[in-house]
Amino acid sequence: MANVNVRRVKSSDIELKDRLVAIQRVTKVTKGGRTFSFSAIVVVGNEKGVVGYGLGKAKEVTDAITKAIDDGKKNLVKVCIVNGTVPHAIVGKFGGSKVFLKPASHGTGVIAGGAMRAVLESVGVTDVLAKSKGSSNPHNVVKATMDALMNMRDALTVAQQRGVTMEKVFNG
Repeated sequence: MANVNVRRVKSSDIELKDRLVAIQRVTKVTKGGRTFSFSAIVVVGNEKGVVGYGLGKAKEVTDAITKAIDDGKKNLVKVCIVNGTVPHAIVGKFGGSKVFLKPASHGTGVIAGGAMRAVLESVGVTDVLAKSKGSSNPHNVVKATMDALMNMRDALTVAQQRGVTMEKVFNG
């Protein structure tokens, strides 16, 4: 199922916080020598269920980060969170990265590595168990985590899609 319940959000309505995930110095070799530039990936979110990521490239680090933040604000999505955790276990994939998210009880905290932690904290998840498998490339891990979050469905959404009551969803 491909992102059935993804809801786009406008950045003008909410206050967003940004988190820098990674900066890379990239080099282009030309006839005149090497040209250096920077690539930055940033996650923006309001810590209440809205999150987005952006990629920026520029000759200076600050310009790359600014571009990434602007790009992230254009790609905001609403994610369902239940009591500070994810509603169910899910796997997200992108490129060579695969991430696994599992709900956790209150007080557990965010058990996740670098790039995944930035995304999960930006969306407002306070308790989750997470595992990253495959490629640890920050770009792919962020995109895989976003894939997992966008494919999450809460019980109410499942009931509406199936056309049944909430009791029927839980009792079969």
